[in-house]
Amino acid sequence: MRQWTVDAFAAAPFKGNPACVVEPVDQWPSDSWMQTLAKENNQAETAFLLRTGDPARFGLRWFTPGMEVDLCGHATLASAHVLLAELGGGTTALTFDTRSGPLVVARAVEGYEMDFPADPPRRSTPPAGLAEALGVEPVEVWAGRYLVAVLADAAAVRAVTPDIRALGLIQGEAGEIGQVIVCAPADASDDVDVVDRFFGPGCSIDEDPATGSAHCILGPLYADKLGRATVRFRQVFPGRGGDIETETRRHRVLLRGQAVTVIESRLRV
Repeated sequence: MRQWTVDAFAAAPFKGNPACVVEPVDQWPSDSWMQTLAKENNQAETAFLLRTGDPARFGLRWFTPGMEVDLCGHATLASAHVLLAELGGGTTALTFDTRSGPLVVARAVEGYEMDFPADPPRRSTPPAGLAEALGVEPVEVWAGRYLVAVLADAAAVRAVTPDIRALGLIQGEAGEIGQVIVCAPADASDDVDVVDRFFGPGCSIDEDPATGSAHCILGPLYADKLGRATVRFRQVFPGRGGDIETETRRHRVLLRGQAVTVIESRLRV
């Protein structure tokens, strides 16, 4: 059984967010086996694929080292890249059946375009302990699947050094505990609109380098703030980071990015 490590939301190796993708199977392995392999891989996500009768449609599940998750953008992008670039899929678009419903990934002019459910956040009261856990006072707080802390500027986003243990206990009005986005408008000299970071101790990830699901929230938020559908983001994880473009279309958000394969390996189990 083969496995690939793909840097998603990256145009070059060792950028973006690495995900492991296991080659498609005809029936799901046991949940415990998939969870154990994800822990062994020790990447933010390991993606598992299930063949169907349609060569352009696959089942898709995502596991962090600690749990199965309902939605993962970068591992979906990595899965499409493996199927289309590594296994030579003769199609321009793929449909993945997931816990979050069908997700479509298509080839784009540069990289790939993913059609995901939008998660427009609502303005929220800052939960107790958030500023202390982040080490900075948010300008605004919003809540969707994850909590969103809007900071004063891009420098503040880059400087955040949170208390991860404390952050893992904070939920506020968000759908999931211990998962917090920090963001701010980019500097005028940047070639993007917004910079952001994502901390996810609630799902066993202290900080994620490039997070598609977070931009299902940020895309609608900044489309409204900027008054236009398309927004360019840079997730500024120290030393890596990734570029994600979003286009909000009512209840859906298109996520655009590139991907690069860095490892091909063979499992002996």
